[in-house]
Amino acid sequence: MIKSMTGFGAGDFEDESFKVHVELKTVNQRYLENNFHMHYTLAAFEGDITQKIKEYISRGKLDINVKFQDLRDKNVSIIVDKGLVEAYGRALTDINDQLGLSRPFSAVDIARFPDVLCVDDEANDMEPARPAILSAVEEALKNLVAMREREGQNIQKDLLARIDTLEGYVNELEKLAPEIVANYRQRLETLLEQYLAKEDIDKSRIIQETALFTDKVNYTEEVVRLHSHFKQFREIIQLDEPVGRKIDFLIQEMNREINTVASKANSVGAAQIAVDVKCEIEKIREQIQNIE
Repeated sequence: MIKSMTGFGAGDFEDESFKVHVELKTVNQRYLENNFHMHYTLAAFEGDITQKIKEYISRGKLDINVKFQDLRDKNVSIIVDKGLVEAYGRALTDINDQLGLSRPFSAVDIARFPDVLCVDDEANDMEPARPAILSAVEEALKNLVAMREREGQNIQKDLLARIDTLEGYVNELEKLAPEIVANYRQRLETLLEQYLAKEDIDKSRIIQETALFTDKVNYTEEVVRLHSHFKQFREIIQLDEPVGRKIDFLIQEMNREINTVASKANSVGAAQIAVDVKCEIEKIREQIQNIE
């Protein structure tokens, strides 16, 4: 069953320690591309999240949004860089003396400067949050895949209907082939009759010319290959694996065969059918750009 590359899925996890909400959104992309949107403290989990994503998705541009709350009661300690405090204090004193300012600066003023205060790293240990985050990610992935499968079913129905339409066109081309040759022979005989007496027409020459024309416009091989491609197409979209690239290649082959038919068929009717086939193939090509 084919899957769309477009979809959305959300997942949640909550216990006494952590609350996690994950949203995943995918759009068309030739390869798998992950874009993370989460707090820098969760960056250590990107590798695990990426590995989990690969278990469910092979293609698509994926936006990963992670909202995380740490509910643990922690003994948070704040570290003061005393050397930096003294340096900022001296600098502020020099500024006050130079400008003749009387307003004194407070500890709050100095604390606002970069790197004066920092949280003890031990209080920011995020390793226990790994299972919670991956659980929410996996739930979001399952919901995302379910949506992609539903959309894939709709695409599959449309593609099968279009393949049926293509097969109908090709059947018309098969029926038209003998008529193309017969019409050519009739035109040839009419032309000769205009310039020669009927009794002087060389029938063997007409047969020879008709045979040469028949060989020139014969597109039987292309039609047979097109029917084979249609059969393969129906088989491929039933596979339980990503099939977008396989179908894309098959569509290219179909287009090549119908181009050959169009160049061979010396007939207005066949040329019009070939145009209709190419238009239908282009519609299929547009659809399969959204298939994983």
